[in-house]
Amino acid sequence: MSAPRISVDFVSRRRRLTPVGAVLLALGVAAVSVTYLEYRSIAERRAGVELKMQTLNRRSQRDPAQEQRSAALTAEAGRVSEELATPWTNLLAELEAASHDSAEIALLSVEPDHTKHRLRITGESRDLPRVLAYVQRLQSSARLRYPMLESHDVRTDDPQHPVRFAMTADWKELP
Repeated sequence: MSAPRISVDFVSRRRRLTPVGAVLLALGVAAVSVTYLEYRSIAERRAGVELKMQTLNRRSQRDPAQEQRSAALTAEAGRVSEELATPWTNLLAELEAASHDSAEIALLSVEPDHTKHRLRITGESRDLPRVLAYVQRLQSSARLRYPMLESHDVRTDDPQHPVRFAMTADWKELP
């Protein structure tokens, strides 16, 4: 007796696509498409939120060097503001009028001290009486208070022997 013969068919006939199968295939493709689109939308939102978080983290992190630069800029802005608040037009007009009244006074420098509202004035004249007349004229000024001669020096290296002087005066804030 011999064993019955077994027939194995590795290539079977294809079944035809049924309408129910086609509907299920279409529903599957639609579900995958919707899931993919939803995934992309969520990924884009997540990227946007991460970008906002990075920006907020950078803002909240304090950089000591940046704080120093900011403090330096603030201090510089304060100094510039004080410089701009100095009533230069009035002060220089007063100094010029006094030098014309006292005759032949040459101002070499005018340095303000903003915190004390004080001017340090350096100048030259032909002789000491003219310097004293200049100081006396400034004492009658409406804009300057307490003009005082701090020092004077006869320049012997110059053939005309001019008197170099230094003085201070406080300025008043006028309305």
